[in-house]
Amino acid sequence: MTIDRVIKKFIDNNPTSDPEILRLAYDFAAEAHRGQFRKSGEPYIIHPLYVAYLLAEMKADLATITAGILHDVPEDTERTLEDLKKEFGTEVANLVKGITKLGKIKYRGLERYRENLKKMFLAMAMDVRVIFIKFCDRLHNMRTLDYLPEEKQQRIAKETLEIYAPIAGILGIWRLKWQLEDLCFKYLYPEEYHKLEYEYEVEQKAERNDFFNTIKKNITPILKDQKIQNEIEVRFKHLYSIYQKMKSKDRRFDEIYDVFALRVIVPAIDDCYKALGIIHTLWRPKPNRFKDYIAVPKPNGYRSLHTTIFGPEGKAVEFQIRTQEMHEESLYGLAAHWYYKAKNQGGMQPHWVKEIIDIQKEISDTNELIKNIKLDIFNDRIFVFSPKGDVFELSEQSTPIDFAYAVHTNIGNQATGAIVNDRLSKLDQELKNGDLVEIITEKGRQYPNRDWLKFAKTKRARDRIRQFAKKGPLENIKRFIPGMK
Repeated sequence: MTIDRVIKKFIDNNPTSDPEILRLAYDFAAEAHRGQFRKSGEPYIIHPLYVAYLLAEMKADLATITAGILHDVPEDTERTLEDLKKEFGTEVANLVKGITKLGKIKYRGLERYRENLKKMFLAMAMDVRVIFIKFCDRLHNMRTLDYLPEEKQQRIAKETLEIYAPIAGILGIWRLKWQLEDLCFKYLYPEEYHKLEYEYEVEQKAERNDFFNTIKKNITPILKDQKIQNEIEVRFKHLYSIYQKMKSKDRRFDEIYDVFALRVIVPAIDDCYKALGIIHTLWRPKPNRFKDYIAVPKPNGYRSLHTTIFGPEGKAVEFQIRTQEMHEESLYGLAAHWYYKAKNQGGMQPHWVKEIIDIQKEISDTNELIKNIKLDIFNDRIFVFSPKGDVFELSEQSTPIDFAYAVHTNIGNQATGAIVNDRLSKLDQELKNGDLVEIITEKGRQYPNRDWLKFAKTKRARDRIRQFAKKGPLENIKRFIPGMK
């Protein structure tokens, strides 16, 4: 790895930017790390260069890639954060400071795990780009794990699988998540890994390639006739996710039907729907297997059209149809989202950053903090609609009472029932992504029912129920009846 490769990758994504600071950062870091070597025998500077290259692949901004080159300088050399600030400015120094403050995250049982999660969440709240650097640092360390003793390999692989990979998934950085998981799989379960790798790469590879080429031969000329520029590729399920599915479903490898999908990448949203029509004309779609994540994106921002068709020889295969921007967001999640936001309207922190800061202000206990952050922010999200077409984002398994309080506190306090998708519903019914929800209220009602706490999922709903239930008549009666709860 060289600084020239890093700079070239950065310029590919940012042709009008001046990358000179990257070369200056390299010269600074190379001098600071002079005489230091990794366990592999390579000069230490190779590691920060790989981290910077991975960041450039993710389309990280100039400050983040610069910080990637410098991220180990304060901790492992005589140069200080103050030196970095003087040479490269406050933004870069703060990113390196964020990495340094995370420290050495290690898996040491449940309590340390929670403390590490807290560290990661709070670092994200300060500047989510810190986590991008930390992930790339960990990925390169995992790729060079062979040079460490077996005991250390096991420990690092376990903490990566327990801490890093799940958070990469939360942020939608799937490309890093998959790579981290497969590397962990290789070291933690070597026998299962190599067996599955053989079945996947050797036994079925030729058959998969033939099937893919047949599909491509059928669809490419039609897309060309319709003047739809396209790139068709195969998306393979990664080994660890196949292994998990085999375990959870108790199935053999040859019984996992969605081992791969075909991606069609086109220039514009209109082309996505045109390509979908062509695919459905060529092959019969499988009922109930069409998802329009462009019109209604997944809660983490994922956008694409998904359809499963019966292809050649009647084999079911999934197509994913998307634009290049959607494709990059599907691989790099929040990192790609940051890149496109920065290009269009200036970089911005995601909405959940403020939520983490607010929760941290209210809750000091680590266990409660982690529980609330995971439930309210990093739980899978759903989108539900009001009768006026307004969209509300809630955590998965939310109920109409959560929706009611998301609309307005008074709506929640006065709720007596709900209409979900034109059907009467109870307030404790679990909502699904895309549901249309209307709350039935009783105008004279002033206070919520404390029993709602049994099924309210969001922090906002739970807080409001506790707050206003205390003001209700029952609470006043309790003061005069000893032992009443």
